[in-house]
Amino acid sequence: MSDDKLVGIVLVSHSAEVAASVAALAKALAGGGTSVPVAPAGGTEGGELGTSAELIAAAAASVDRGAGIAVLTDLGSAVLTVKALLAEGDELPDGTRLVDAPFVEGAVAAVVTASTGADLAAVEAAAVEAYTYRKV
Repeated sequence: MSDDKLVGIVLVSHSAEVAASVAALAKALAGGGTSVPVAPAGGTEGGELGTSAELIAAAAASVDRGAGIAVLTDLGSAVLTVKALLAEGDELPDGTRLVDAPFVEGAVAAVVTASTGADLAAVEAAAVEAYTYRKV
């Protein structure tokens, strides 16, 4: 399957390093199959901790293949920034959806599911299901 029909994934963290590391982990765990378009959007333009609407919008544009974009966030202001971008209506590509899922486990589930060619609803469902993963 070509990556032009895959759901894109954006990982928004307050830390550029965390966003990039989670993106790398999720892509590695998805295996050697189709490469899902994944973009980290961490920190601010100046490299500080925080969130940046501009970095989020650029990341979303970079993974847009027309099949939708799942956005996963880490903490409060990341969620608020994505919600504000979605409310503006023209800052993010059509089909961009904020996914309520745990950041690491949800990212892995989203990327693995997207790598199968699943649609945005299935990618979101897989990420949300990560809330039920038990560790004991």
